[in-house]
Amino acid sequence: MTQPANTPAAPAPAAVSYDFQSVEPRWQKAWDEASIFTVPDVPPADRPKYYVLEMFPYPSGQLHMGHVRNYALGDVIARYKRARGYAVLHPMGWDAFGLPAENAARERGVHPQEWTLNNIAAMRTTLQRLGFSLNWDREIATCLPDYYGKQQKLFLDFLQAGLVERRESWVNWDPVDQTVLANEQVVDGRGWRSGAPIEKKQLSQWFLKITDFAEDLLDGLKTLDRWPDRVRTMQERWIGRSEGARVRFSLHAPPHGLDTNLNAVEVFTTRPDTLFGMSFLAIAPDHPLAEWAGKQNPEAAAFIAECRRLGTSVEAVETAEKRGFDTGLRVNHPFLDQSFPVWIANFVLMDYGTGALFGCPSGDQRDLDFAHKYNLPVTPVVLPPGKDQADFAITKTAFTGDGTMINSGFLDGLSTEEARREAIARLEDMGVGNGVVNWRLRDWGVSRQRYWGCPIPVIHCESCGAVPVPDDQLPVKLPEDVTFDKPGNPLDHHPTWKHVACPKCGKPATRETDTFDTFVDSSWYFARFTAPHADTPTVRAAADGWLAVDQYIGGIEHAILHLLYARFFTRAMKKTGHLDVSEPFAGLFTQGMVSHESYKDSAGNWLYPEEVERKGDGAVKRGTEEPVTVGRVEKMSKSKRNTVAPVAIIERFGADTARWFVLSDSPPERDMEWTEAGVSGAARFAQRLFRVVRTVAQTVPAQESCPAEIAPQADALRRANHRTIAAVTEALEGFTINVAVARIHELTSALAEAEKTADLPGMAFARREAARTLCLLCAPMMPHLAEEMYSQLEPGTSMVVEQPWPEADPSLLAATQVTIAVQIMGKLRGTIEAAPDEDKDAVVARAEAEPNVARLLEGKRIVKRVHVPNRIVNFVTAG
Repeated sequence: MTQPANTPAAPAPAAVSYDFQSVEPRWQKAWDEASIFTVPDVPPADRPKYYVLEMFPYPSGQLHMGHVRNYALGDVIARYKRARGYAVLHPMGWDAFGLPAENAARERGVHPQEWTLNNIAAMRTTLQRLGFSLNWDREIATCLPDYYGKQQKLFLDFLQAGLVERRESWVNWDPVDQTVLANEQVVDGRGWRSGAPIEKKQLSQWFLKITDFAEDLLDGLKTLDRWPDRVRTMQERWIGRSEGARVRFSLHAPPHGLDTNLNAVEVFTTRPDTLFGMSFLAIAPDHPLAEWAGKQNPEAAAFIAECRRLGTSVEAVETAEKRGFDTGLRVNHPFLDQSFPVWIANFVLMDYGTGALFGCPSGDQRDLDFAHKYNLPVTPVVLPPGKDQADFAITKTAFTGDGTMINSGFLDGLSTEEARREAIARLEDMGVGNGVVNWRLRDWGVSRQRYWGCPIPVIHCESCGAVPVPDDQLPVKLPEDVTFDKPGNPLDHHPTWKHVACPKCGKPATRETDTFDTFVDSSWYFARFTAPHADTPTVRAAADGWLAVDQYIGGIEHAILHLLYARFFTRAMKKTGHLDVSEPFAGLFTQGMVSHESYKDSAGNWLYPEEVERKGDGAVKRGTEEPVTVGRVEKMSKSKRNTVAPVAIIERFGADTARWFVLSDSPPERDMEWTEAGVSGAARFAQRLFRVVRTVAQTVPAQESCPAEIAPQADALRRANHRTIAAVTEALEGFTINVAVARIHELTSALAEAEKTADLPGMAFARREAARTLCLLCAPMMPHLAEEMYSQLEPGTSMVVEQPWPEADPSLLAATQVTIAVQIMGKLRGTIEAAPDEDKDAVVARAEAEPNVARLLEGKRIVKRVHVPNRIVNFVTAG
């Protein structure tokens, strides 16, 4: 046969070992020249589509083994689905904006773009060396105008559709770096980079109105049956639907001069049944009534300032000591002829609920702790089941469960659920409250005071206000001539970039100098991949054809924000006509982390694994006898230097070995430990598999069909072969890739063992069949090795990557024999072999004749013979 032009000639079969250093680049070149992984813009009509996507990386400059595991998992699925006849979209891009590049500019004197693009080039090279079947012709980087200009268009479309709002908001402000910090960037009340005590500050911010879709986002989770349950639960809690009541507490004797808008405080509560247990009303330090109190009282102002140093996150508030300030104001209770004090409390956030709550110490632990601290009354209002009201009291622990209402006026004797309904009805009758549904979810503030991000396409004009940049002026590009010698946002300091004419009136105006939160960049990239070079954000035919992503793969750390924002963006893009799907990711898989031992030298400095040499049960610094302290196995991190560079592994062991080990060590959803012994074992297996298949290729002639008469050993190998096909197929469909690896190990051993009976009838056919199967089954995991073996086994044919997935022969899957346990009085006394579903009488007779069983039955009377087909024979005896 003539060898196809796209198939490189196999090396001479004289080499005994697998030479990955020459083989891997050769096959990568062959795939590239044949455009094997290229797919059309619109999925072909003659094949089903499959879109597999791993969360794209931040270009830090170096891939780590966590990346390798993530992309290896995706590549297995992409190659497997391609072999099953799917048109597979498997793209790659870079989440390229963000603070690390800006920090590099400040610290190293290099432009963020130069730093980022150099890192992309280095990481792209490593990914390509790993042989991933990626659509490199669709590569995108979020820091390039071709991408972020389309993002600006999306924002303007959202703005026109009413999905964007600009308003004042409290933020974490770093006074040294002169920028807003996310809650996660506030560490112990200080800026993560500057170390400066952060302040709470009100700024005008752009918000995406994610709350418009709160109910739809919650309901949509019910349709995501191929998402992990824990991820759906995390999102459900973050969205936070709760039913309750809004209650308006009127101020008792409002002070003179108080704005009439502050004469009542509105509270949302999920427990209106506990209103009779109220002992105080708490308001956020940023509540308008608290601000008024701060203007009247310097002590109140000082307390508010102290609260603002706490930060804006729920976590910061929950972990801080609960403190308050009595304003001297009081509010009237809606059901009682009583008033209660108004406290400013550091545990109430203005952005959650209404910025106010009523305190019921008997029913909430936080309220109880606060009441004890400030000697406020505690009135039990819910009697737990089985308790006697006469001696029931709340002391150190609040009762938060359901029960029967006590000390609650017209609610007494009702269950808590009945009391909730009755309290809401009474509030509505009185006109001081109503039943409502509340959401924990808040609109997404996307403004960031940074340079290295997507410019927000708005121009501010004194006459016209905030004016959208016209479409024909997009993209609004970042200026390249910026300096980082001053704190804060370089766009604010640029002498010319921000000064423009108003698109409406032509008068002098200024650009918006805030840039987008980088979560925006990653909220729609999956859609851009469907038409990455289009002049519009999406091309409907391509987007409608490829979306939703069939399999999305990434870390559990993105379970809430990234996935929630992407789900919101998809809905917003559907509303503005860019997409026709509501959910971006039909299937989600969250892979475990890669971990490694950590090491310290005698001075306490962290060491890289390559600096350490194991000796016996201990370790020393390589090249010395200096002892090394071996720490625990934990997630690979640069700070602890327990990282392993993929490039070093590729050069030492080959890409396929690295891929095989990260896929074989443990179930992919669990963490895995990277060990020298493990990767060395993977390398040895690759060599063994190559030798086993190469032996067949060199010594076993091809046969067109299986002989009519074959030896039992050949039949057993054929059955093992087809059971392996079935098992590996099932494992890949179920994402248990480590199971597929184990089955391939077993078939390799069976094929190696078959060399001992090579001359038996039918063994030649069975061996070549099994060798070919191994080439096809290992191709998703070790594609270079698979191609090399296949080229020797089937020279002159097309590549493995072009072969269809093997199909298991159903007639060879059934077992030829079953093992039956033989019991006497329920105790195992022996086993026999039988044909599946063999005649009962024949099986029982053989069981009774089994030597050990026959000996133990001697002299006993068999009362009953119990037969469970294909499993058990049990003899019930007497005497």
